[in-house]
Amino acid sequence: MNHQSLSAFIWSVADLLRGDYKQSEYGRVILPFTVLRRLDCVLEPSKAAVLAEADAKAKAGLNPEPFLLRKAGQSFYNTSPLDMKTLMGDQDHIRENLYGYLQAFSPAVRDIFERFEFHAQIDRLAKARLLYQVTEKFAQIDLHPEAVDNHQMGLVFEELIRKFAEISNETAGEHFTPREVIRLMVNLIFVEDDDALSKPGVVRTIYDPTAGTGGMLSIAGEYLTDHNPQARLTMFGQELNPESYAICKADMLIKGQEVTNIVFGNTLSDDGHHGQTFDYMLSNPPFGVEWKKVQNEVRKEHEQQGYNGRFGPGLPRVSDGSMLFLLHLISKMRPAKDGGSRFGIVLNGSPLFTGGAGSGESEIRRYVLENDLLEAIIGLPTDMFYNTGIATYIWIVSNRKPAARKGKVQLIDASSYWQKMRKSLGSKRKELSDAHIDEITRLFGEFVEARQATLTDADGKAISRQIVRAGEPEPTAPEGGTLTLVPISRIFRNEDFGYRSITVERPLKDEHGKPVLGIKGKQKGKPQPDSSLRDTENIPLAEDIDAYFQREVLPHAPDAWIDPDKTRVGYEIPFNRHFYVFKPPRPLAEIDAELKACTDRIKQMIEGLSA
Repeated sequence: MNHQSLSAFIWSVADLLRGDYKQSEYGRVILPFTVLRRLDCVLEPSKAAVLAEADAKAKAGLNPEPFLLRKAGQSFYNTSPLDMKTLMGDQDHIRENLYGYLQAFSPAVRDIFERFEFHAQIDRLAKARLLYQVTEKFAQIDLHPEAVDNHQMGLVFEELIRKFAEISNETAGEHFTPREVIRLMVNLIFVEDDDALSKPGVVRTIYDPTAGTGGMLSIAGEYLTDHNPQARLTMFGQELNPESYAICKADMLIKGQEVTNIVFGNTLSDDGHHGQTFDYMLSNPPFGVEWKKVQNEVRKEHEQQGYNGRFGPGLPRVSDGSMLFLLHLISKMRPAKDGGSRFGIVLNGSPLFTGGAGSGESEIRRYVLENDLLEAIIGLPTDMFYNTGIATYIWIVSNRKPAARKGKVQLIDASSYWQKMRKSLGSKRKELSDAHIDEITRLFGEFVEARQATLTDADGKAISRQIVRAGEPEPTAPEGGTLTLVPISRIFRNEDFGYRSITVERPLKDEHGKPVLGIKGKQKGKPQPDSSLRDTENIPLAEDIDAYFQREVLPHAPDAWIDPDKTRVGYEIPFNRHFYVFKPPRPLAEIDAELKACTDRIKQMIEGLSA
C-alpha cells in the first residue's frame, strides 16, 4: 500500500466521526491516534524486555529511564503491560485503560499527547460512544516498521496534516505554508551546496524558529534524501501553537529525529535553542503581526545585550514583528570560519522599504547589506498563501556567499510564475508548478541578469514566453505581432540600496524680509532655520552630497544650507521600481478616433430610439 492509499485508509475513520465532530475537528482525533498506533507498533518487539527491565530496576531502586531507552532501542518507551490490541479485550474500561497506557509513555511522548489535548478527545469520544470503535479501527491498521518504514510513515503523516490543514481554512495559514513554496525555498538554500551535500555520510543541521507542523523541516529532509540517501539532516525547531507543536514533534518522532530538538514556546521572548547555530534555516513568520506581548523581553535584550544579543541592529515598529525573526535567524548563523550558514525567510513587502533613515527597519536593512549577508530576494505571485492574498518575498541570506556574489544582491521577479489552482483554498488561488520552481532555481543558481520575452500574434494573443539571459540574442517578433521584454532577474551592488537623508534648511526672516541671526552660543551671527520651510532630500550613497546640493537644490533655493548634524544613512529595497517598465500612452489621434467612433454609435442608437 503506497502512502496516499494508507493515509486515505486512515482518514476513513472520519466516517465514524461524522455528525459528532465538525469536519475541521477530524484531525484532533485522527492525528494523535495515528501517532499512538505507530508508536505502539514500533515498541511491540521490545515490549516484554522493557517491562522486565522496568521491574528489575524498580526493585533495585535505580532510575530506569536510560536502561529502558536502551532496551526499547528507540528515543522513547512505554512501561504499561497494555497495547492497542489488548485494549480491545476490555470494552467497558476502554477509557481508563487508554489513559493508563498514555501515562506509561516516556515524558517526551506524553508531552505530545498533552499538547494535542488528547485526554479531552478521549472523553468526548467516550461520551459519544465512539471511543471503542475508533480505537478498534486504528488497532487494525498495520503500521509496523517492516510494513511501513520511517520515510513512508513520514509521508503518510504529512498527507494527513495537509488534509487537516486544507479543511481548516480559517486557521490554515497560521501553521501551513504551501508545499510548493517550501520546495522552492529548499531548492534555493541547497542549490549552491550540491557538491558538498552529495558526499557520503554528510551531516547537516536545519532549523525553523516558526516550525508550525514541521512542513519546512520535512521537505528539506526529503530533498536531501532524494539527492543523497547517505546524508543526514538533523532537525531543530520551535513552535508557539500547542496543536501545531504536537503535530511537528510527532512528525519528527515518526521520522526518527530527536524530539527534544523541537521546543515549545515563543521564539522571540524565550529562545529554545539559546547559543546554538545551524547550517541551514527556513522560516515563514506570521505577516504583519504585532509583538506587543513580548515587547518588554525583546527591548530588554536589545538595550542590555546590544550586538551580543539577537536584536542589536535595531527594532522594527511594534505593529509588525517579522523583521525580528530575520534578526533571530542571523544570530543563529554558524560563523563563516566554521562553514557558515544560509537561510530562507518569507516576508511581506513591508520589510523592503518601511521606515526612513535611522528607523529600526532601515537600520536592520543597513546591517544586512553592509555586512554583505543578502544573496537574493524573490518576489512571489499574490494569492499564494491560505490566509492572505498579499505579495510575498523570499529573502535568501548567507554569510558564505560564493565569490561571484560578494558585494552584490540578486532580485528575481517571479510574480508572473503561477498557474491557477483547480480549487481555491482560503485566499490561495495560485500555485507554482514544477517547471516554475525549476526556472526560478535556475535563475538564482546561474546568478545572471535576464528578461522575459513575450511574443504576441497579430490579434494580440500571447503565443510564447521565454527567458532571455544577458548576452543572448532576442527572439524575433512574428509578422504583424509584437515582442515585449520585461526584466525578471537583476543584479545590484549592496550600496545601490543605500542613501543619505539630508536636512535642507532655509533662513527664518523678520517682517522686513531679512534673515534672523542667532544672538548667543554657537548660533551667534548665524542665520536661524525656519522650521516651516525645512525639507529633506535622499541622496544615493554613490553620489557626492555637495555636488547633488549644488545641482538640485541651490538653483531653486540659493539661501538654503545643509544641517550636517541631521544627516542620516538609510537603506531601502524598492523591489517593484526595479522591475517597472514604462508603457508610453497610445497616440492622441488614435484615442480621439476611438472616442469619435464610440460617440457616433451612441448617437445612432439615440436616433434609432427617437425614430
